[in-house]
Amino acid sequence: MWTDKQRGIRVSQEELLCKNACGYYGNPVWQGFCSKCWREKARTAGASRQDTRPSNDGTPLTFSKFEVKKSTEKGRRINTMRRLFWGSPSPPKRQESSESHANVLKAYQSLEPGDFTGFLKILKSPSSQRLQSRCTAFLNTMEAYHDLPVQKLSDLVQDFYQSFAEYFSGFPEAQVTQIMEHVEKLIMTRLHKWVFCHDSCDDEQKDLALQRRIRSLNWITPQMLSVPFPDKKTTVTADPFLPAITAIIEMDAKRAPQDKLACVSKCSQHVFEALSTSNSEPANADDFLSGLVYVVLKANPPRLHSNMQYVIRFGLPHSLMAGESGYYFTNLSCAVAFIDKLDGPALNLSPEEFEGYMLRQRAPREGKRQQVASDAQHLLEELTGRQEKLDQGMDALNMQLQTWVKAVHSQLDEATAQFALVQKEITAQAEISQVFSSSSQDASPQGDEKDESVLAFTDQHAGPQATDC
Repeated sequence: MWTDKQRGIRVSQEELLCKNACGYYGNPVWQGFCSKCWREKARTAGASRQDTRPSNDGTPLTFSKFEVKKSTEKGRRINTMRRLFWGSPSPPKRQESSESHANVLKAYQSLEPGDFTGFLKILKSPSSQRLQSRCTAFLNTMEAYHDLPVQKLSDLVQDFYQSFAEYFSGFPEAQVTQIMEHVEKLIMTRLHKWVFCHDSCDDEQKDLALQRRIRSLNWITPQMLSVPFPDKKTTVTADPFLPAITAIIEMDAKRAPQDKLACVSKCSQHVFEALSTSNSEPANADDFLSGLVYVVLKANPPRLHSNMQYVIRFGLPHSLMAGESGYYFTNLSCAVAFIDKLDGPALNLSPEEFEGYMLRQRAPREGKRQQVASDAQHLLEELTGRQEKLDQGMDALNMQLQTWVKAVHSQLDEATAQFALVQKEITAQAEISQVFSSSSQDASPQGDEKDESVLAFTDQHAGPQATDC
């Protein structure tokens, strides 16, 4: 069922369906049955155990006594359910008229898909007081009796879903489903802290065991699971399954079962997208399951077992029995079952090789070598791109440097020419100054001699005239 020499993991479409051939999806948790057939089988088994239980005096119960006991038990359950739904052992009289009832139904019919806020507004309106009282009484009772076994709490929630849906029996199935999804989100958001990972079950221990199991299998490579990975021609910068890993981890943060299922659907869709980018051929069911197993092994989601059990116990039955969400959840359950029973032949390994990997005495060589080669190739391509960018930058820098050098040389030549002109002017001024200084020195003695001669001539001719006077 699980292994194949070429594909690694194989699960046919028929193996995903209910063993009772009802047409709905089965689940390994329910031993291959769907949720409806599994509950019917459990109730039948419980009734058969009550039939064979001896009485107080040691004699088997007669048919008449069994019928009396069965009627008493049925009456007690009816009173219990009435107390849960209406807050009293007997339902109150219908106080709403047919006109108001029709108005309420019309208001719910006008709801848009996914409009949870609009649903709350209608539920809080005076015309929906009866439905609001039922929800409030049920929530209060469930919180008061949260110490009951988790399976009893699950049965009470599922019975509440069925009873609430009967109020909208005249609606189309699609509208009833839409309304019940809002009811589930309202109820389970309040009850999550009381019923998730309940004390009456061993979900916490199984969570730890599953996490240890996944951690011990962290050596498994995609090649061992026959998961198609990007070829050498496809450029991939990161793990293509990373969005799927993120989506499955987010499931633990959600509170409503439908929100957890939405994370499973989102994860599965990302797996198909990663497979389509990793392989030129379209992904099939075998590739999808192998990819989902790889995602679970890589993610090791927190409290995976508890989250799946929470969805199974308190989710709407139609969400798991049919549709896209049911198909994805069934595959997730198969992936977890495969991981739990994983052995050497499932990975095309001998028992000795598998044991060596589990004991950390061996390491996957081929897959590691391929991964190292792929990483080296990506690194080489990245370095080549960086080198090209560096060369382009150096060319641009050289061009700028040459332009700057030319500009500097031009400015230097101009400064040199101006300096030569200034130097010529300085030299000319120096020569002129030297000429003036030398001419003044030569002219001073001649002037004195001229003055002396002039005075002598004056004295010579002016003497007698002065005497005559």
